[in-house]
Amino acid sequence: MRDKKLTLNSKRNLITYGIVIFCYIAVTLMINGGHVSSLMEGLLVPICVYVILAISLNLTVGILGELSLGHAGFMCVGAFAGALFSKIMVGTIENSFIRIFIAIIIGAAVAGVFGILIGIPVLRLRGDYLAIVTLAFGEIIKNVINVIYFGRDNSGYHFSMKDSMSLNLDETGEVLIKGPQGITGTPNDATFFVGIILILIALFIILNMINSRTGRAVMSIRDNRIAAESLGINITKYKLLAFSVSAAIAGAAGVLYAHNLSSLTANPKSFGYNMSIMILVYVVLGGLGNIRGSMISAVALTLLPELLRDLSEYRMLIYAVVLIITMILTYSSGGKKLRGYLSLNKIFKKKIILKEAER
Repeated sequence: MRDKKLTLNSKRNLITYGIVIFCYIAVTLMINGGHVSSLMEGLLVPICVYVILAISLNLTVGILGELSLGHAGFMCVGAFAGALFSKIMVGTIENSFIRIFIAIIIGAAVAGVFGILIGIPVLRLRGDYLAIVTLAFGEIIKNVINVIYFGRDNSGYHFSMKDSMSLNLDETGEVLIKGPQGITGTPNDATFFVGIILILIALFIILNMINSRTGRAVMSIRDNRIAAESLGINITKYKLLAFSVSAAIAGAAGVLYAHNLSSLTANPKSFGYNMSIMILVYVVLGGLGNIRGSMISAVALTLLPELLRDLSEYRMLIYAVVLIITMILTYSSGGKKLRGYLSLNKIFKKKIILKEAER
């Protein structure tokens, strides 16, 4: 029985990987055939970023069962750590593929460390209190980065939280982080191929974690904390592990996001409260704990506003209506009954029963 379960989980995981690979091949063929506009081609890397953010947040919200509104903060930390590394190493590491993957590792590591530092005190809280504290972290980290000035010259690296003049750089000096202006001149190493590889790596980590002993322990904490604790499960350890892994993957997504821009700034549009809410919408719309659902909702909700752009002022209205209808069909009792009635399995079963009755 256990072997069958493991085989079933493996098959599901392989199907998920297969969907991602199939999408990559299909989109690449369409690009080579000239069937994808430059606007849609420019959305490919952002779609990869949002997919990674959605599945990483689903680990915290769907699998762990804790509401976090600071995911954009971890993305911001990873983005700036990775972009700073690439800016420093742009002349040293010539190969863009190697450079961005080292930057991704650094961004994920820094975001993971911040996840541990934030998680130790924060994960003692629950519900709305946890959401408020994680939201505060996201806003604090954004504002802290906006007052950081960092530069280098022949004498080494210099740091200040006042202004660029306080760095006291010599004639050969270069300001790497310019406070509110952020980091400019980041190499554009992010590609659709790199984004797909990063999605596959994120899926491999998350899916294997969910199906492992650790994942089962995390889900038991979500379902019944008291029962899990009574069985000897270390609540703090497993909650912190899931939270830090989620933060690290968000940091990796931030690195990919940073390398798709020529100028990176910690502004509210990119790393603010609205970004965290948007990622949460992807998770809720796709289904809590449903990794494939998060991927599909992230792709659909990123493409939908662009596909409706010709409708001008009505596009956001249609976008909102689609969101509401989807939420009703997903979570209301009537919507569930309708989905059950229209499901392919039931339709096929009815046809089989009718054929048998005719015989």
